[in-house]
Amino acid sequence: MAVFNCKNADDVLRAVKDYNVSFIQFWFIDVLGVLKSFQISPRELENAFEEGMGFDGSSITGFTKIQESDMVAFPDPSTFQLVAWRPSDRPVARLFCDVKNPDGTPFAADSRYVLKRMLKKAADLGYTYYVGPELEFFLFANSTEPKILDHGGYFDAPPRDLANDVRRDINFALESMGVAVEYSHHEVAPSQHEIDLRYQEGLVMADYAQTYRVVVKEVARKHGCYATFMPKPLFGENGSGMHCHQSLFRGSKNAFYDVTDPYHLSAEGKSFIAGLLRHAPEFTLITNQWVNSYKRLVPGYEAPVYIAWARRNRSALVRVPMYKPGKESATRIELRSPDPACNLYLSFAAMLGAGLKGIEEGYTLEEPIEENIFKMTDEEMLEKGVTSLPGSLREAVDHLEKSEFMREVLGDHLHAALVENKKAEWDAYRTQVTEWEIERYLPIL
Repeated sequence: MAVFNCKNADDVLRAVKDYNVSFIQFWFIDVLGVLKSFQISPRELENAFEEGMGFDGSSITGFTKIQESDMVAFPDPSTFQLVAWRPSDRPVARLFCDVKNPDGTPFAADSRYVLKRMLKKAADLGYTYYVGPELEFFLFANSTEPKILDHGGYFDAPPRDLANDVRRDINFALESMGVAVEYSHHEVAPSQHEIDLRYQEGLVMADYAQTYRVVVKEVARKHGCYATFMPKPLFGENGSGMHCHQSLFRGSKNAFYDVTDPYHLSAEGKSFIAGLLRHAPEFTLITNQWVNSYKRLVPGYEAPVYIAWARRNRSALVRVPMYKPGKESATRIELRSPDPACNLYLSFAAMLGAGLKGIEEGYTLEEPIEENIFKMTDEEMLEKGVTSLPGSLREAVDHLEKSEFMREVLGDHLHAALVENKKAEWDAYRTQVTEWEIERYLPIL
């Protein structure tokens, strides 16, 4: 399957004709990062580039009220690719869309627009933002119970790893859609896997990672199993994370690198880290947006909950991989708390916003903590100034709601929509009576 590099509408129209494309899927996401799509025929495409395609925004989570429901989707020609899970005969293509108001202005609650706005802020400061996420997932027998398919562990090979063929086909499908893959392996938990994408500019990577999530699920379905990005589907096992490697460049120069610094980190790099650490409680609802996310964010399961940074220590929230001589461009910062069920666009925007805030305000970075924080006493953590991420969805909602900084990053509309939606989710969760409660309390109370 061909990989396209379309620059404009004419390139897309030519490709649709040359490859006899049957339908074009228009992709966009709601406030929670859930993919939405509708299809158009090729004859409607030219007009769609000029005038957009209208749809009812009141039916999309977090978009608009019924009295102001008209929205318009404008396709981004640079995102044109043939979808890998459809037949090659009369193929189907997809285009990511920017959502706009009927008057042509950007829609404030369009997550792609929020990320674009933050990337423009970085560009105005002279930076290009790059990100490389590591999205972990589980493969189960079906979507109704977490029935594992193997008992493999980290980097296990067949026969303990029974999903080699699934991951291989995912890799092929991603590459056929122009998404470069770096690593593919079995993860720590049984039936858990990871495929790492080669780092890209922020908006490109958000589109790629969104594509990744669709491809993983579609390929798994073709293999007769179910892929999930649920953060913590198995009790007593590691959950699925999305470690995010980030860097800022000025042209071809890595702005985080400084040859004279003991850690090989520039002042900008240190302030970026300090921004992530200071604002992490405020953006955790965005990077970890579900009740289940906080079943993963507990000590002991390789999920960092302690707000600190380090180089080799993987119990810290932020890690700076060790510098390799001659690899200045690889100097980067790894945020380890996000999970792969987040809204990718808002998560990248929040992380970038926090880092830029640190640079603009000249935040000071404390010394790294290389000891295993999981084994520290409360007194030791207090002495070193180590605090924790929010421990529940409700706590994370409170931090976001009070954060004027995150209101600036997200915009009033999106900030309010997220707070409202997540308060409702917490209320629905906390009123449930679980099997654990029945088994524990019914016989004794």
